[in-house]
Amino acid sequence: MAIFAIGQHPWVFVGGLLGNLMSFLVYLAPIPTFARIIRKKNTEGFHSVPYVIALFSAMLWMYYALVNSSASFLLIVNGFGCFIEIVYITIFFIYAPRQARLFTIRLILLVIVGGFCMILLVCNFIIKKPHRAKAVGWVCLLFAVSVFAAPLSIMRKVIKTKSVEFMPLPLSICLTLSAVGWFLYGILQLDFYIALPNTLGFAFGMIQIILWVLYRKTTPVTKKQQKQPEQVIDIVSLNPNPNPNPTPEVYPVAAVPANCVGNDGNARNGTGTGTGHAVAV
Repeated sequence: MAIFAIGQHPWVFVGGLLGNLMSFLVYLAPIPTFARIIRKKNTEGFHSVPYVIALFSAMLWMYYALVNSSASFLLIVNGFGCFIEIVYITIFFIYAPRQARLFTIRLILLVIVGGFCMILLVCNFIIKKPHRAKAVGWVCLLFAVSVFAAPLSIMRKVIKTKSVEFMPLPLSICLTLSAVGWFLYGILQLDFYIALPNTLGFAFGMIQIILWVLYRKTTPVTKKQQKQPEQVIDIVSLNPNPNPNPTPEVYPVAAVPANCVGNDGNARNGTGTGTGHAVAV
């Protein structure tokens, strides 16, 4: 299987390349957060949920690329995504308090060991090979759409407070470009499992950019005045060790960038394949 096969349309290569580059950047966005954790030797109430969910998303899209040869561009970026998320989770586990560690272990057992292994077993031993790519594609699509709902909370917060302090423009741009690249890659190959969720990613990304333009000159809300919003799916509320004054920590399914961090230096998440989501694809 040719990893960089461009098929019959050169724009397939362009879309896949753009999606990969932007997704690589989005995956790197939490580095300032974990540099702070290592420096202070304390997780400071940060959640492990976004990183476990991002790992699950990357594993799903890697599996989809393995059963669908036309989606080979997803292999590299999501392979990197699996690696970097494991690094993030390992760092978190080293410095997290005991209660947060136990919660992380339970979450990994539930989502990664239970959820992903069940998907593997069903698709490999129950679903016949000709239908396997469609089955995995539907799982990826439904999961990506659910993760793409995450930016709604921060957009609602921006409208309510008239402040874009916690919605950095660089990350919104990176996530929007990532969605454009993966949409182009999917639509030109008639792969709606990739294209459809990234239409939502593009729409949410454009709305975030418009909100930033509308409210960029407003007075920012300080941390002491406003509690930071979560930009992860609602499962984050299960964390047994919440921080009463949480630092804004948001991530990427999707399906992440070196400069795509908030005003306070912490990584944030907008939409992902990979992708988030999580990254968009």
